[in-house]
Amino acid sequence: MAIHGRTPCQGERAILNLTDSDTAQASTSTLASSAEQASDDAISAEIQSGLNAEARHINPKYFYDEYGSQLFDQITQLDEYYPTRTEITILTRFAEDIARATGRGSVLLEPGAGSCAKVRLLLEALAPACYIPIDISREFLFAAAQQLQSEFPHIPIRPVAADMQADIQLPDNLDGIPRMVFYPGSTIGNYTPAEAVEFLRHVRRTIGDNGGLLIGVDLQKDPAILNLAYNDAAGVTAAFNRNCLSNINTLTGANFDPERFRHIAFYNESEHRIEMHLESDSRQSVVIGGQSFDFKKNERILTEYSYKYTVESFAQLAAEAGLHAREHWVDEDQLFSLQYFTASLGQPLVE
Repeated sequence: MAIHGRTPCQGERAILNLTDSDTAQASTSTLASSAEQASDDAISAEIQSGLNAEARHINPKYFYDEYGSQLFDQITQLDEYYPTRTEITILTRFAEDIARATGRGSVLLEPGAGSCAKVRLLLEALAPACYIPIDISREFLFAAAQQLQSEFPHIPIRPVAADMQADIQLPDNLDGIPRMVFYPGSTIGNYTPAEAVEFLRHVRRTIGDNGGLLIGVDLQKDPAILNLAYNDAAGVTAAFNRNCLSNINTLTGANFDPERFRHIAFYNESEHRIEMHLESDSRQSVVIGGQSFDFKKNERILTEYSYKYTVESFAQLAAEAGLHAREHWVDEDQLFSLQYFTASLGQPLVE
């Protein structure tokens, strides 16, 4: 997600410009990502590396093909899953306060934007010079951005199909405008604390010396609430978890049978994190990129961590990345927080 002000060159991947009249056409004059889609071999190698590890694991980014994105949107509507509705309550209630703290007219970047649902609650208040949603699920992202542009025709919207840490090209006319990264949904919890610091350092480089970060952080709470949130009665989270195997099959030609893996999710109190696993229901073998992997009955593949923080512990983590806590907003039940950081301690809050 590193940002550079450079005009895209001929031959770079074009990104749809939704503010042009020909909104269905790609244009090399709009934003472009320098990160090309990883080759099938590279994806296979990454999956193989995770499955060859002592503690087998799969990167949670493989949850998100188009179907996975749709499943996650369903999860956010579940009664058991509190984070989305709680964060929406915070955004709705405090939108003007957030705008006063962060300032208006920035270049607003949202990595992992998905359906762009939450930014709708802030766009009028923040009045960004440009909104740049970033997501690896290209078709899903572009459809969401097209809809958003129709709702906010006065705000330039430039969707970028890329990984969250890809290099993104900004048009010259956006040079010099402060940048703010919007990272809702507690996705930061999917990183280990050490990985979170590295990601936050990347954000710090992205926003420069006069930018900011507005980030959703799930808070520590009663483990019963957490366990219910990741084990919904309808089985949507289980389907979402298994979908990473279907996506890997599509990307690599692997032969996982997702139905032969059970969804396991629980709160690890000592580590302050939810853990999601896929557990083999029997002895079986899977072939990926020509390599065979044998699974014992009840053997697990780790698919996700979701760390939970206090407001204070996350501020300490962000400080390691050179980000300074300025404001935070929480719901009445203290379930979730939205936290604002700036790159400079001396950077004044905008009134």
